[in-house]
Amino acid sequence: MKIVLSPAKSLDFENVPETKGITQPIFLKESELLVNKLKKYSPEEISSLMSISQKLSDLNYNRFQDWILPFTIENAKPAVHVFTGDAYRGMNPKDFSVEDIRNSKDYLRILSGLYGVLKPLDIIQPYRLEMGTKLEYSKEVNNLYKYWGDKVTDALNEEMEDEEVLINLASNEYFKVINRKKLNRRIVTCSFKDEKNGEYKMISFYAKFARGLMTRFIIQNKITEVEHLKAFDLERYSYSEEMSTEDNFVFVR
Repeated sequence: MKIVLSPAKSLDFENVPETKGITQPIFLKESELLVNKLKKYSPEEISSLMSISQKLSDLNYNRFQDWILPFTIENAKPAVHVFTGDAYRGMNPKDFSVEDIRNSKDYLRILSGLYGVLKPLDIIQPYRLEMGTKLEYSKEVNNLYKYWGDKVTDALNEEMEDEEVLINLASNEYFKVINRKKLNRRIVTCSFKDEKNGEYKMISFYAKFARGLMTRFIIQNKITEVEHLKAFDLERYSYSEEMSTEDNFVFVR
């Protein structure tokens, strides 16, 4: 099976463990074209485009100006180790064994507004570009979904075996870049809900963390059968037969 996960806005390029087996993103040419477009934006225009503060727009203006090819281990770091959002805290890849890291390369794919799709040890440079950003690349291409088109879907189709299942642990914003009709594989989405005031609800912070936990569970247990996902029990979550459907597994606590 393959897992797709969203990236994170928060990045840490300072505390990255030494990692062997680094790889290059497959869509660097497309990434370069996006960055060349964004290099022409002023900090104020970036602030408006991304709806972020002036401080953050200044930071990302400088990131785009500094973005340069080729990527080397000196100027770029493995994606799985630089993202530090809730899902990545749940996954905690810095605590992975050598075998876990090796397994992650087979299982995990990270969707990205700038890089399209990343393997965990693909090295990247600092950026911020959410998939939902309405970046007008050309008159015909006025958002990143149109920019990436079916490239991400085709890449997944190319590397997945016929019987492989895609485990969706990404947010709706990112998963929309995948063309369900063209992805010739079964898709199983995992949802996580917490009890609040007598009802089970999806609470964003906990759900993101749980997506990382599930990613860790799959990688460390080398899960290959979809049914085995139902054994997930980290942080007191348990599978809900009642709330689940054939292709939407719901876990509650």
